[in-house]
Amino acid sequence: MERENAWKKYPKGAKRNKLMKFAEGYRQFLSDCKTERECTTFFIAEAKKAGYQDLAELIKKNKKLKAGDKVYMSNRGKGLAMFVIGKEPLENGLNILGAHIDSPRMDLKQNPLYEDTEMVLLDTHYYGGIKKYQWVTLPLALHGVIVKKDGKKIDVAIGDKDDDPVFGVTDLLIHLAATQLEKKGNKVVEREALNVLIGSIPLEKATKGKKDGEETKEKVKAGILEILKSTYGIEEEDFLSAEIEVVPAGPARDFGFDRSMIMGYGHDDRVCAYPSFYAMLEVPAPKRTTACLLVDKEEIGSVGATGMESRFFENMVAEIANLTGDYSELTVRRCLTNSKALSSDVSAAFDPNYPDVMEKKNSCYFGKGMVFNKYTGARGKSGSNDASAEYMGELRGIMDSDDVSYQTAELGKVDQGGGGTIAYILGNYSMLVIDSGVPVLNMHAPWEIISKLDLYEAFRGYVSFLKKA
Repeated sequence: MERENAWKKYPKGAKRNKLMKFAEGYRQFLSDCKTERECTTFFIAEAKKAGYQDLAELIKKNKKLKAGDKVYMSNRGKGLAMFVIGKEPLENGLNILGAHIDSPRMDLKQNPLYEDTEMVLLDTHYYGGIKKYQWVTLPLALHGVIVKKDGKKIDVAIGDKDDDPVFGVTDLLIHLAATQLEKKGNKVVEREALNVLIGSIPLEKATKGKKDGEETKEKVKAGILEILKSTYGIEEEDFLSAEIEVVPAGPARDFGFDRSMIMGYGHDDRVCAYPSFYAMLEVPAPKRTTACLLVDKEEIGSVGATGMESRFFENMVAEIANLTGDYSELTVRRCLTNSKALSSDVSAAFDPNYPDVMEKKNSCYFGKGMVFNKYTGARGKSGSNDASAEYMGELRGIMDSDDVSYQTAELGKVDQGGGGTIAYILGNYSMLVIDSGVPVLNMHAPWEIISKLDLYEAFRGYVSFLKKA
């Protein structure tokens, strides 16, 4: 059952140009939005342009919803839910696209700033599953927010403009690395060695306090603190209430002579979030109510108030039921149980440099379309959602009816490794759900790679699902 290369559907001309235009919009988005907060801000702005109303405001006014109404709700600025009210009763269920917008990275610790041998560094704690050795000797940027005691919020984005400085984690020179190179890969760079170098000039007059005039020994740190205060209005203690993410600096780039791919930071899982969002805009008058969930914290287990494990989505369904005049506990439960979802997350593309960990018949490939993973998990499908044959059959019919190119895959050979998504959490409501997304090379590395073709087919597939499931 080998799938045909789907580029054949897009010869040079109007159809390929449309594909490339969509991919270029995504490339720019990926360059500009490197945190879950930045993604949420972008999507809310785009939703408003498309006529979506803030559900929070409608709830305050108790304004009723009707078929065709479009609403969104931010989840603490780190995720959002979107709904388009359908013609059918809410208890018939939703068609749901769910993706996450957090990505592996390094976070600054709450007390990160220190000086050592007249160099100033920031101490970090890695977030999600990373190969730590991949994060050294790269130009890095700082993105996030700092909230001062009075509630004032300072947005931070340093390292991506042409005239910005960049930062980085140093590595041991090859000449002295004999012992380092004998270590296992997960120990080549130790977790506490991921410290970001940010400065080295001492402040000319650095005193501990105005009273005694005693000179501080940490003159370089004092110099950095002076820059932070004069430029950004930041005191050292403000790091206690900050969320600063250390991410690769620089834009996403076209990859390959033929520009058929994109290399960038955060494809996992923004390459699924972006087409999910724009698929919603393509279906303004659905039969069943449609929903798009863009969530945080998937890379660390979907925990917390902004992760999929929270009650945010369930609460929003209850609010929608209330504003459509059909609220009851039973209505909400029936709605969730009768829903159908695509848990939109990336899949591991077959890499010809590492064929030993993949099983070719059950791998996904660049240029062959969106991917369905009937199950993920590890070992004996542990932690897997494992979608039903009936649901997979329905989706095959939908995709074939609209000539959407798709493929199926597992995450490598059996017992080779494993992974999970938000699918099982949606499945806890007894709804139909399957993992579906885009093949990625270099998954969880600072720079990942996707095929523009697969991105576009995912978009088309998501539109078909929202209309026909």
